[in-house]
Amino acid sequence: MQTLQTLPKTMRAVRCYAPEDYRLEEIAVPSPGPGEVLIRLEACGICASDVKCFAGAPLFWGDETRKGFVQTPVTAGHELIGRVAALGEGASEKYGLQLGDRAISEQIVPCGACRYCRTGRYWLCTVHDIYGFHTATHGGMADYMLFPARALNYKVPDDLPVEKAALIEPLACSMHAVERAHIEFGDTVVIAGVGPLGLGMIACARLKNPGTLIAIDTNEERLALARSMGADVTLNPVNTDVVKAIRERTEGYGCDVYIEATGHPSGPNQGLQAICKGGNFVEFSVMKEPTTTDWTIIGDTKELNIYGAHLGPGCYPKVIDYLHRGLLKVDGMVTHQLPMEKYLEGFHLVQSGRTSIKVVLSMSMQS
Repeated sequence: MQTLQTLPKTMRAVRCYAPEDYRLEEIAVPSPGPGEVLIRLEACGICASDVKCFAGAPLFWGDETRKGFVQTPVTAGHELIGRVAALGEGASEKYGLQLGDRAISEQIVPCGACRYCRTGRYWLCTVHDIYGFHTATHGGMADYMLFPARALNYKVPDDLPVEKAALIEPLACSMHAVERAHIEFGDTVVIAGVGPLGLGMIACARLKNPGTLIAIDTNEERLALARSMGADVTLNPVNTDVVKAIRERTEGYGCDVYIEATGHPSGPNQGLQAICKGGNFVEFSVMKEPTTTDWTIIGDTKELNIYGAHLGPGCYPKVIDYLHRGLLKVDGMVTHQLPMEKYLEGFHLVQSGRTSIKVVLSMSMQS
């Protein structure tokens, strides 16, 4: 094992035990085995899915109809960035990483053995170990964490500001959703929900140069940021009939592309009304509860192309490159940086959504 310096024996970690039972604990610093990388964390963002897990959403904890996804106790967090503190045997050669390098790992650690992994669709892995939710892949709300031997790791430029480096994971998810939309020149593109992931979609979709890029949200501050990041039009459903407004802008046809990122159960139905016949509909949201719709609209009425979007496969190297070159406009997305000890304050900020966009926990800040 290669180490940068003598490692401490214990570290701080935000541990998930149950809904609303997250504890800052002192636990042992892990030691990397063959092919593994030990990271000293710089920062970890708080994702909407982290907050839904914290709040007890059935997708994560299960109910009478489904099994829960979370394994406990687990160290939370998957929007992470850090520096290589130790390298297990063979890890440097495998990943091209050296001690002290800044590095990131894709949020999923694929099993490599299931049908999806064997056919190259690793992000659909049956085992589905994701940092911060499974005990095989403890997350980044800690001083140190392990990238397992099966992880997908990348070097990140040293001169990328940490608040932008902490956005790589959500931006990779945003980029994948935009790629799934198959945007063409001249398209009217709607992105509904401009939280951190929707704003990332605005930034990525702007690079596709659609005819008109429309952002929908109920928060005027987020809509203002969406305009600064490339949206041509912003619509607030609190004071605007957004379906009518979209149709008026498209000679009554509706938008060509609709990306649903609201996370609200009513969001998909709004999109199905707003999109044109033969349009491309991308469902991205992690819903806190099931939703229903009229499938006749999808089939007989409009013959829509429906795409799901999950994680950020193949997008990490592109996001790192585009951020480093300044092509992705993300200034203003990180509204709060908090010390790790204030993780509950961070969760509540994201949960309310009133005064924050992206909340990042910093491991170097003092409370």
